Amino acid sequence: MTTSPLPIHFGAGEHAGINVIVLEQPGRPVVVLDHELIVRLEATLDMLPKDARGLVLASASDRSFVAGADLKSITALEDPHLHKYLEYGASVFGKIARLPYPTAAAINGAALGGGLELAMHCDGLIGAPSPSGKPYPVGLPEAGLSICPGWGGTNLLPARIEPGTAIAMTATGKTMKYDEAVGAGLFDLVCDDPAELRHVAATWVAEQAASTRRHRDDEPLVWVGRGEWAARTLEALDQTRPDLPKTRAAEAVADCVDAGLAQGWEAAIARERSHLVRLRHTPEATEAIEAFFAKSK
Repeated sequence: MTTSPLPIHFGAGEHAGINVIVLEQPGRPVVVLDHELIVRLEATLDMLPKDARGLVLASASDRSFVAGADLKSITALEDPHLHKYLEYGASVFGKIARLPYPTAAAINGAALGGGLELAMHCDGLIGAPSPSGKPYPVGLPEAGLSICPGWGGTNLLPARIEPGTAIAMTATGKTMKYDEAVGAGLFDLVCDDPAELRHVAATWVAEQAASTRRHRDDEPLVWVGRGEWAARTLEALDQTRPDLPKTRAAEAVADCVDAGLAQGWEAAIARERSHLVRLRHTPEATEAIEAFFAKSK
């Protein structure tokens, strides 16, 4: 198993101090968030220069930013091991939240499930069309498999787009195409040319670094527990909850949002982990996941 760090491109000129980590999985057509990639990401984050001014997360794939978590690993792990795996991923993503400078995810391909959660741990999301021109999906599809997000998505997406829409989408597993994500306001900046995406993302980070000082704590900069999002999300949850599907996955999503608003970030992701580990054993999840694997063959 390859455990070497991911490629880092060190910025120069106007982007001096802005480093780009490239998510890659040689031999795969898309990037999938598995244990090996998380280990490599951690190693790369730990070796970033101490005098850096900013970070961009980009992808080596033309088809995906990260096309989701490795569902086979998640379903194969025993409950205690799955808890530890989810906790480990959260700790690595938390390293991005603790960086004392601005961060951005450069997205021009599928960003689904754990891949979108990873991106949303960055301060900004910079979007561009796919190099192929084909619309790509963005969102949290877990509830469509009768499970729920496990790395903070329930509390991250409602601070990126209209919270009622985010809660309803997460509770059903509905995803957006790129143009819909642009229209929903998911991206902090949109780059029309995918070839220029990393440059545009680095420029955005450099501008943020020049104008603000990044917070340094264990929470993502943009989530429902910070500032204006809390009141808006609470109101949206109260309005949306009665109309959500009467499924265990939808109930879990609403519960996780509630936990974040009432108890904080760590409580929210702990609640997600608990629900995910529990829900994957339900008959509806077993059936949905088996159908997903059969369709993927």
